[in-house]
Amino acid sequence: MRTKGKISSWNDEKGFGFITPFDGGKRVFVHIKDFSNRNRRPEINQVVTYDLSTDSQGRPCAAMATLAGDRLPQDMQKKYGPLPVIIAAVFLVIVGIAVASGLPPVILGFYMVVSLMTFIAYADDKSAARKGAWRTKESTLHLLSLIGGWPGALVAQNKLRHKSRKVSFRAVFWMTVLFNCGVFVWMTTSSGAATLQSLITGVVK
Repeated sequence: MRTKGKISSWNDEKGFGFITPFDGGKRVFVHIKDFSNRNRRPEINQVVTYDLSTDSQGRPCAAMATLAGDRLPQDMQKKYGPLPVIIAAVFLVIVGIAVASGLPPVILGFYMVVSLMTFIAYADDKSAARKGAWRTKESTLHLLSLIGGWPGALVAQNKLRHKSRKVSFRAVFWMTVLFNCGVFVWMTTSSGAATLQSLITGVVK
């Protein structure tokens, strides 16, 4: 799911330039520090593969860029391991077990649906970043994670390589995960289950 393009402009003295994606869209800023191999200087028209990221102002920029013929270092490749997907799958299995043990089935359905919505929201935001179009607010992505879509967000961050490097975003994201997990644990208690059942009954009526 990494993005490919060519270097359309490069200032070697300042160490930065722009990449034009092959699939169209807005040019992407790239700095020399974002290349995995800094011993090889970029040149105009060179093919480059990169992760699409954003700077502090929400503008598209490249991360973990590699020129044609180069490969990501092993430690960077490990960052894209299956662990986030495993975490998401294990949590949903736990939710399924809780449902089998008496939690309302609607809870598992809710997590599945919101996770899918969250994955789609991440995909749309990455597509918008490539095209320079209107972006999805980070607060919206966090809200989706908070209400139960964080498994889908984890999968999207891992598979789409989106919002996986921005430290401030990741910090808030993991706070939403912890909060949601706390609410889920509370729902498995007697008081939480009673409150949940009352809410479901009220919605149905």
